[in-house]
Amino acid sequence: MAAPGALLVMGVSGSGKSSVGSLLASELGWKFYDADDYHPEENRIKMSNGIPLNDQDRIPWLCKLHDILLRDVTSGQHVVLACSALKKMYRDILIGVKDGVPQKCEESGKEGTLTTVELLVVYLSGTCEIISGRLLKRKGHFMPPELLQSQFDALEPPSAPENFIQINVDKSLSEIVSTIMEALK
Repeated sequence: MAAPGALLVMGVSGSGKSSVGSLLASELGWKFYDADDYHPEENRIKMSNGIPLNDQDRIPWLCKLHDILLRDVTSGQHVVLACSALKKMYRDILIGVKDGVPQKCEESGKEGTLTTVELLVVYLSGTCEIISGRLLKRKGHFMPPELLQSQFDALEPPSAPENFIQINVDKSLSEIVSTIMEALK
């Protein structure tokens, strides 16, 4: 598999996206972004209050992330992005397509057609039991464990023709990263 311009490490909250993504970026010498760092304050407040985000909350945030990916990839920088990207529509926004056609990201207020980003999706999958156990141990994050079921309910796992690999989170962090590195060879 040829190295893509960017890797998207996706999954529900608590699946290990940030840990896997930051270690993977370090191993590859790529730039790392955690999508949670780009949520507007309104989204953080909603989640902190136990209110799941809807598409209207997420689309401007995803457009901003697409712009970041596009900027870096266009300038020759490889990127790892940790982002829940639970629905195919969200992953399409990150890539810059809909039904295979480049799209405008009208919510970002930018004119013109988006340029697509070559993206390999790394889907971190696991059971609700394993992931909820992780969330209960996590401290200082705005996403409460009570919202985990809403994430599983919204989840549309990647499928063909998406460019993806799926890795179960019941492995150690180093095993997960090694598996991804092997897939990139």
